[in-house]
Amino acid sequence: MGRLLRYIWHRIYTTWSTFWFVLPFFVTYPIQVVLGRRPSLHKYLHGINRGWSTFAIRMWGMPVDIVRKNPLPKSQPCIYVSNHSSYIDIPVLFKAIPGFLNIIGKSALANVPLWGPVFGSVYITVNRNSAVSRGRAMVQAKQSLEAGRSVVIFPEGTISKKPGEEMVPFKDGAFQLAIATGVPIVPVSMPLNHRFMPDVGGIRVRYTPLQVVIHEPIFTQGLTSADVPRLRDQAFRTIASAFRPEAAGIPEPSLVRPKPQASAEAGATSTPATPPNAELGLPNS
Repeated sequence: MGRLLRYIWHRIYTTWSTFWFVLPFFVTYPIQVVLGRRPSLHKYLHGINRGWSTFAIRMWGMPVDIVRKNPLPKSQPCIYVSNHSSYIDIPVLFKAIPGFLNIIGKSALANVPLWGPVFGSVYITVNRNSAVSRGRAMVQAKQSLEAGRSVVIFPEGTISKKPGEEMVPFKDGAFQLAIATGVPIVPVSMPLNHRFMPDVGGIRVRYTPLQVVIHEPIFTQGLTSADVPRLRDQAFRTIASAFRPEAAGIPEPSLVRPKPQASAEAGATSTPATPPNAELGLPNS
């Protein structure tokens, strides 16, 4: 009975969360299209995206603990570098980071029906397998910073296979750009997003409190290209420092029937692992 009730709860909460994420988009879609056509209005479109993200997260019912360490003045553009662990990383960053942000996302986002062209009109998309596309994205990001608009970059380039536990080695682009423009690097840790919506090739949603840690800025003025590895490694260590070992791993799928047990003839014995949510003090989702 407990397994069935958990399965029903997961289905209800997944439907609820999906509905409240999709509905604001369709309600605001016509005005997003209009605003997306004029660059001078893109800041208002970003405001809609921020409101959409904040509203959806509130409707999901999750507390979001935002920790800001020594924030920069609002007038100072910077490059935010964050770990990438979930489909909700962008909405959570839009909620947590103030100002008119630009964000570098994979080119596939621009191909998403309806929403994709809007995203591609106001933010930067990049095909990471194309040197030309990467170079164009860096030029656009530099122009954004010169205009006073901060940029968000996921230096891993993809969602980690072990989110909240291990990160993919960082690429150099964000740090080369920061040194070239003289703007600070601000590391951002999101240690729990993968517990809410992991990258599993489908929609799997679990109620989970979230946390965003915006670390102290790392200043780059006076640095040269020779400092890129040190800057990259410093940002990597800073982001990883906020990970929570008890939150490692992704939620298991909810099943009405238990998985078949391994044959006793295999001679293998196993000890049931403590569910990560138990140590987190979260619902066993």
